[in-house]
Amino acid sequence: MLASFTAHLNSSNRILVLIGAGLSASSGIPTYRSASGFWRTFSDQQLAKKSAFEEDPILVWQFYNYRRQQAKAALPNPAHHALAELAARRPELFSVNQNVDELCQRAGHPMGQIVDLHGSLFRVKCFDDACGYEEENHEIPIIPQLSVTEPPGVLDSADYNSAQSGVSIEDLPHCPKCKVGLLRPATVWFGENLPEAKVHQVDEWLQDGKVDLMLVIGTSAMVWPAAGYIGRARNAGARVAFFNMMEKAAGVARPEESDWMFLGDAAELVPKAFEGFLGVDN
Repeated sequence: MLASFTAHLNSSNRILVLIGAGLSASSGIPTYRSASGFWRTFSDQQLAKKSAFEEDPILVWQFYNYRRQQAKAALPNPAHHALAELAARRPELFSVNQNVDELCQRAGHPMGQIVDLHGSLFRVKCFDDACGYEEENHEIPIIPQLSVTEPPGVLDSADYNSAQSGVSIEDLPHCPKCKVGLLRPATVWFGENLPEAKVHQVDEWLQDGKVDLMLVIGTSAMVWPAAGYIGRARNAGARVAFFNMMEKAAGVARPEESDWMFLGDAAELVPKAFEGFLGVDN
């Protein structure tokens, strides 16, 4: 199986890559669908939504301060580096990244060949969509009052009360443009639509010609539009290689006879699968 994949990879130019949380798991970033994906008894699904921010922006910012600190402390793993090198050697490769940790970029992935479909932990925007303000921000904590007091790695603590946190609404980062709205993480929250410009970017790439190969790394690709990209790539001529911890897919994402399925840790599988290509002086 590996030999046939290597041969096809070597002959492929237009490569679509779909990246999910499994790529960063070995870097210490929880998937937030696993048992380790909790912060102080709260799940990602409870806090990564507009209604949670409206109800308690202090709590949501403390959660995202923790996530930002966690992502900043993480290091790109061998799979991030292998993918970055593949992209550098194949300028027509395009990566659709569902992660928000920026580890692909830190590994050297060419910026023009990747779209962060769900945004980034290191960008902020005004909570008021009508304002439109957005900027890059790598300050941790984003305000001094959000300094983390719990040791890294402690994801669970006793009852939480934001009124006792020592942080006030006035302390939270405010929009410098409208001077009214609070700044929020520029990530796509549950219930929100994906940014039209980014979806259009993917659509344009898919419509631009034949696709030789699609790599699905660290995601079951069961949610749209991810699952739809697999079907569209197949329709454009692509064979598909899956790199995942388990064989769990449905519909158009289900592996076909001509596909490759590599089961295990992406940090180990991806460099090994790319070895026959990256080891060649192209």
